[in-house]
Amino acid sequence: MDFLSGHQPEMLPGNRKLPTQGVIEAPHGTTIVATTYPGGVVLAGDRRATMGNVIAQRDIEKVFPADEYSAVGIAGTAGLAVEMVKLFQLELEHFEKVEGTTLSLEGKANRLSTMIRSNLGMAMQGLAVVPLFAGYDVDRAKGRIFSYDVTGGRSEEHGFAATGSGSVFARGAMKKLYRDDLTEEQATTLVVQALYDAADDDSATGGPDVARRIYPIVTVISEEGFRRLTEEESSEIARSILARRLEQPDGPRAALL
Repeated sequence: MDFLSGHQPEMLPGNRKLPTQGVIEAPHGTTIVATTYPGGVVLAGDRRATMGNVIAQRDIEKVFPADEYSAVGIAGTAGLAVEMVKLFQLELEHFEKVEGTTLSLEGKANRLSTMIRSNLGMAMQGLAVVPLFAGYDVDRAKGRIFSYDVTGGRSEEHGFAATGSGSVFARGAMKKLYRDDLTEEQATTLVVQALYDAADDDSATGGPDVARRIYPIVTVISEEGFRRLTEEESSEIARSILARRLEQPDGPRAALL
């Protein structure tokens, strides 16, 4: 980014001139959720992209590894978000090669904040990118989650977080199901439950599509590094939740006291 800023700043996503004024319709990614557990953090996303009231894509990829110990989930304008993630991946790889060490998790979160801020001009015309960043902090030996606003403002979330159009419903589900002592298996089930609840109330969020075999992307980041659940693993979780929802359509109940 520094090199482009000095030599060809017009190539940076946030500096490109738009041909028209006003809001532009483009495919948008929707709901991303994350939760921590004692061994690390889980980051997941649904597979639907929308453009207005139309489903633009049913199997979009919204969760990407940033490096060995971190990942980014994208919400907002899909094309700009994917481009930003690729540039972010390149930034982290470049830093590691030049400095001979990886950037701290705090440093990665700050760098992503700067990149989001550079897209503010686009965001003001409706092309916002609002990701969720999660990773395993090797220095603190725990998983951490960072959320952002369109201006690049960064906040560390504790326990769980969600972003995107279905985030209100997903956060409500996680608020009732989250515990400090979750196992990895329980944490992965929790995020899929939250995405199911988001899809239940938000038309822009896609639920598990058994007919097309499209299931949420679920990733786990721990001391062992980044791992994406296989199609078989994510489908097994989704199918078990669907089976339980036949008995309880509104999902598991939390205790009153």
